[in-house]
Amino acid sequence: MHISPVLWQFLVRWLNASALFPAEASTIAPYTDALYFFLMLITIVGILLVGGLILGFSIRYRREKSPVATQVEGSTLLEATWTIIPLAIFLVIFVWGALLYFRIYTPPTNSMNIYVVGKQWMWKAEHPGGQHEINALHVPIGRPVQLTMISQDVFHSFSIPDFRVKREVIPGRYSTVWFQATTPGVYHIFCTQYCGTLHAGMIGQVTALTPEDYDKWTQRSTSGMSLAQNGERLYNSMGCNACHNGSAAARGPSLAGVYGARLQLANGSTVTVNEAYLRDSILNPSQHVTAGYAPIMPTYQGQISEDGLIDLVEYIKTMQTNYRSQQTLVTNQSTQAAPTTPGR
Repeated sequence: MHISPVLWQFLVRWLNASALFPAEASTIAPYTDALYFFLMLITIVGILLVGGLILGFSIRYRREKSPVATQVEGSTLLEATWTIIPLAIFLVIFVWGALLYFRIYTPPTNSMNIYVVGKQWMWKAEHPGGQHEINALHVPIGRPVQLTMISQDVFHSFSIPDFRVKREVIPGRYSTVWFQATTPGVYHIFCTQYCGTLHAGMIGQVTALTPEDYDKWTQRSTSGMSLAQNGERLYNSMGCNACHNGSAAARGPSLAGVYGARLQLANGSTVTVNEAYLRDSILNPSQHVTAGYAPIMPTYQGQISEDGLIDLVEYIKTMQTNYRSQQTLVTNQSTQAAPTTPGR
């Protein structure tokens, strides 16, 4: 289906100006709108066609003109026509929708990842550089942004209508969606899944900035520690480096370079290590035992916050060697073994 660019812009701007349609502020928006308008078009055509046939038959075969009912024989050609044409239209919609679905839910490999935690009744965004936001999200235009989202309590649904983004936020499981903002501005965030008495107040704003302004914002908003740095401190303080230090005597597998790799499990299956796998391995280690190791890792369910899990996952994603982990372990052991000087 081809629409004149001039006509398309006129239609979109008229809808925006009349507040009947959200602005197109992401790269995916024109594609979703094209499918939406196509569905609207065939719906209108179908209504007019069926309504016209009903009206025409009502006039032609009214009682005054045809007082005696007559048998009308069927037409194979007619029946085939009204079967094949709708089937073809439905197949076009199916293929079009499937391609759009995969485009929406397959983020580019160079996407910037931002974590979003939903809870009654607020959104919390955590940037890799350590920036934290409540009911707000700052993103650069012209760069794909992936949102990795999770809920701390009930089901929520994260929606940015101007970006044509909507994704369920589920307790205990990461869900992802991505977008690429195209126009600087401020856009609304909504929760579109009823989540309690203050559901209507679970709103926020996305601020799309130019790359230069976004860099300035990140420099002004940093907490001084990135998520990975916070994760490293937590990793060592919880004693994770005691088992996952990469030495020959280590009781757990090395985590250096594990992110993105294919991992063989003790049950014979293989998995790709992503954020969801790392999180679940911390909370449910007995279900994700690496081949060659005993299932001795304890669960950390209830012992670490969702923010702490995000920090740990980000740190493990950045680990390329075990050097820092081993040095921290040696330092801790030396400190504990050092004799204390008796007081005089």
